[in-house]
Amino acid sequence: MTDNLWSTEGSVGRCSVCGRETELVGLPGKRDKYCLGCSGDLATADLLITEIDAATFAGRNTNALISEFEEIGSRMLHRAQSAEQGI
Repeated sequence: MTDNLWSTEGSVGRCSVCGRETELVGLPGKRDKYCLGCSGDLATADLLITEIDAATFAGRNTNALISEFEEIGSRMLHRAQSAEQGI
């Protein structure tokens, strides 16, 4: 089942999001490769976008979903800035 969700390449390179030099994984439907942290955040963000859209169309409150999406964006930005600074 996990073969459908994650494509582990076992290769080392630079993450397409944060730029860290680390082991990379791929995500279905994406050409780029990502570190484990960024790949998890991207997969979660994709799901949240779908859930936010569904909740919006259904007239439900989206505040918690949007807050979680913003938190993921902040975490990814921090990860990229840390990698840039060599932290």
